[in-house]
Amino acid sequence: MTDTTSRARTSGPAGTLHGIAASPGVAVGPVAHWEAGAVVAVEPAADLAEASARVVADLRRRADAAATGEGRTVLQTLAALAADPELLGAAAARVAAGEPGAHAVRAAAGGYADQLRGLGSYLRERAHDVVDVGARLADCLDGRATEELPVPGHPFILVARDLAPTETAALLDPAAVLGIVTELGGVTSHTTILARSLGIPAVVACAGATQLVDGWEVVVDGGGGELHLDVDPELVSTLRQRERRLARRLADTAGPGHTADKTAVTLLANVGTLDDALAAAASDVEGVGPFRTEFLFLDRSEEPEVDEQVAVYRAVLDAYGDRRVVFRTLDAGSDKSVPFLHLPAEGNPALGIRGLRTRTLGAHVLERQLAALAAAAADSGRQRWVMAPTVSTVEETETFARLARAAGLATVGIMVEVPAAALRSAHLLADIDFASVGTNDLAQYALAADRQLSRLGSLLDPWQPAVLDLVAATCAGASLHGRLVGVCGEAAADPRPSAVLVGLGARSLSMAPVAVPGVRAMLAGLDLDTCERAAVLARQARTAPEARAAVANVLSG
Repeated sequence: MTDTTSRARTSGPAGTLHGIAASPGVAVGPVAHWEAGAVVAVEPAADLAEASARVVADLRRRADAAATGEGRTVLQTLAALAADPELLGAAAARVAAGEPGAHAVRAAAGGYADQLRGLGSYLRERAHDVVDVGARLADCLDGRATEELPVPGHPFILVARDLAPTETAALLDPAAVLGIVTELGGVTSHTTILARSLGIPAVVACAGATQLVDGWEVVVDGGGGELHLDVDPELVSTLRQRERRLARRLADTAGPGHTADKTAVTLLANVGTLDDALAAAASDVEGVGPFRTEFLFLDRSEEPEVDEQVAVYRAVLDAYGDRRVVFRTLDAGSDKSVPFLHLPAEGNPALGIRGLRTRTLGAHVLERQLAALAAAAADSGRQRWVMAPTVSTVEETETFARLARAAGLATVGIMVEVPAAALRSAHLLADIDFASVGTNDLAQYALAADRQLSRLGSLLDPWQPAVLDLVAATCAGASLHGRLVGVCGEAAADPRPSAVLVGLGARSLSMAPVAVPGVRAMLAGLDLDTCERAAVLARQARTAPEARAAVANVLSG
């Protein structure tokens, strides 16, 4: 807790801002804002190759000086990205076409980042890395360099709209930074990964945080995802007691997920590339669900050969042994560019030909992918789970199930991402084996809110009662046939919403591996009845904040 004896405490208005729990712990201290953009003039790089060499050297220097192993890893990763031949090649092609160097590298980085954003929550955070590195390359070409980050001279709560990875790795000194609050960001960003490694409480996606005044004393509840604007000693004591209980459970829980009364809840890794899948295999997860296969297809002028696909799918299956691996078939369209499919131009591609609907183009890409998945599974002798994205009707479900089973895939499921699939789940799940609810897309379609627009973040809140109603409808329909329902998306990675999802009927949760310990510990401290009571209260609430508050009173752990 900040020592305020040498300076007057400045109190802000009473109230609470809500965000996403990113790094557990409780911090009390004065707000200090940081804004990106301060630069100094340097000698501009002569060309892209020199800019790359200079940025790589700077990032490696920062890595050598980093306070933690995680910080070094982040900066080394960024250094590798600054030398990435695909990124530099795309920028060089733009320069050859006549674009100025700085503009070309920013545009190339932006295009690369857009692809990653379309692949899901984890890779959306990696898109932030690409943009950060692209900006540094561009600044180097323009003769600009970012100044070192300022500090206010006393311990503080860092508040920012967002933090780029390089800024985070340079700034996070736990002796000075008591807590972190950002308006953007997610649980898998490098900001939160570093914060966890240093034990700094953090809340991300916290709307309104940048409106706070420097010097206001606030309370950061990293485990609950809240920022309290009034420092109530009793509240702080209660929060710290809760954090100590959670820390004990974190130390005591491992292995398969379950509630306190031993209701099994399978905890899976949510991954989007082969490297991510192999890295996650070394962590304490029960498998993968889903493994997004888009990375094999994105921005390719020709479809990947079946043999290439088989090799990747087999590598994933071999890495996880007897653990569950759920493959999601190609989710092309909307913000995912797959040139060889020749998708038609659409005014609203999020509502157009995407996911399973791309089969209507007659290219038979899905059939070849299913054959590759079946071959990989047969070669490895592992479990065969496969599901289709963007399914809306019984006819689509039946078509996918027929094709998958004809290929030799025994366990067949669908993604529930649109309200129609949730409301008619009893019919869609009658003849298949499981469903996975994609809460990010489900919220987007239910509330008519583009999930990539940060201004609409409150509509995409996992506590929105309408979205919880749709998850409940999916589980209710599935229960009529004894089908398994899982949830992937950001809601599953937040401990309190995860308990509500289990109370609604979900029996598997998929998230970034870094979020698994917190979710496992939360569920281990709650019996199923408590999860169900929390789910009822959340659905009865009129608004997302009311749902969050109601559940907080039940989930005291």
